[in-house]
Amino acid sequence: MAASACAKGPEWLSKLAPSSSPASIGNQMNSQSPALSDLLSLKGRRALVVGGAGLLGSQISEVLAEMGATVVVASRDAQKCQAFIDDLKARYPGDHGALQIDMLDADSVNACIQSFTDQGPMNILVNCAWSGAKNSLETIDEADWVYDIDMSLNGVFRVVKASIPALRETKGVILNIASMYGHVAPDYRLYDGKTYANPPSYGAAKAGVLQFTRYLASFLSPDGIRANCLSPGPFPYPSTIAAAPEFIGRLAAKNPLNRIGTPHEIKGAAALLCSDASSYMTGQNICVDGGWAAW
Repeated sequence: MAASACAKGPEWLSKLAPSSSPASIGNQMNSQSPALSDLLSLKGRRALVVGGAGLLGSQISEVLAEMGATVVVASRDAQKCQAFIDDLKARYPGDHGALQIDMLDADSVNACIQSFTDQGPMNILVNCAWSGAKNSLETIDEADWVYDIDMSLNGVFRVVKASIPALRETKGVILNIASMYGHVAPDYRLYDGKTYANPPSYGAAKAGVLQFTRYLASFLSPDGIRANCLSPGPFPYPSTIAAAPEFIGRLAAKNPLNRIGTPHEIKGAAALLCSDASSYMTGQNICVDGGWAAW
């Protein structure tokens, strides 16, 4: 799909004939209702997934490629990104690629976005990167706090800000990955504050991502750009699962489904929010957390 075609928004919507009659518009919509497979198709679209080779980012990258998108993943570890892309191409052939980005450096962010747009339009932007120390309230110092906020909140701002001109061209989609801890507090009883800790900076940054996304949904709506969030629940790394069964048991018992998540369970919500299946959704946050925040 060429950039000019993408700029028209959902194809089915552009086919509706102008009419002053609400009933006429309704009849057109009913007669031209697109198939779900068409709404979920990303053929001809290009996606940049920052943090796209990580635990959850890799699953998002994979489902976008499966839906037909050309996927470019970016992080500080270009070698890891390239290895992931090599594997992705083997399963979902396409012109997928890897780029390097340092979200702490505005010049690096701008260079990454420029490299991406030099190759074609940007239809989808996913922010899924995070890094930080396992601090508690007692152990975190100002340097760690500043780093975590700069990485997890300011970095998202830098990437989005640099991408807005390209997203305007396509009436694109922004998906920011937040966290359950962006809208509920961690239960202190789950963590020992040493090996397994939840830093106060993490939830603070993710809460900022949620509100920033709502802001984007409002102020970018005149440009036809949609912005939504996805808040994962407990998705521990395999190394944590193997090393700490008691801790995993505490996490599992905390939510109604009584288990932790497996990374592929992020795919469905990501597919929805990155496709035309969510064309009337913006400013929303979908929780994929086993019901963690439901009680």
